[in-house]
Amino acid sequence: MAVAERVHKATEHLPRKEDYGLTSQIRRSALSISANIAEAFGRKHLLDKVNFYYHARGSLTETQNHIEYSRRVGYLTTEEADSLDDALCKLYLEINKIVVTLKEMQSGFTKS
Repeated sequence: MAVAERVHKATEHLPRKEDYGLTSQIRRSALSISANIAEAFGRKHLLDKVNFYYHARGSLTETQNHIEYSRRVGYLTTEEADSLDDALCKLYLEINKIVVTLKEMQSGFTKS
């Protein structure tokens, strides 16, 4: 959720004309990351968990796309965009580690 909070703060100064466009999209995709992680955490079955982590990863890459666009059109500074992207890249790696661990657990269960 920390990434969503950072994205929200970074997008506070986007033009009003983007309130129902880019600003809304980037905030929703950023918030969707933590929502899908929470959903994964609440699931009982490993494959359900993995699917929600994949959804989180998809929302994460969508957020990265919105951030890059915002930088290119001058809504975010390069420093703001890079800082957000660094945080998202770290989170991406963390999600991947979780997915790998869950898949290894699933593989171990099917071998037994």
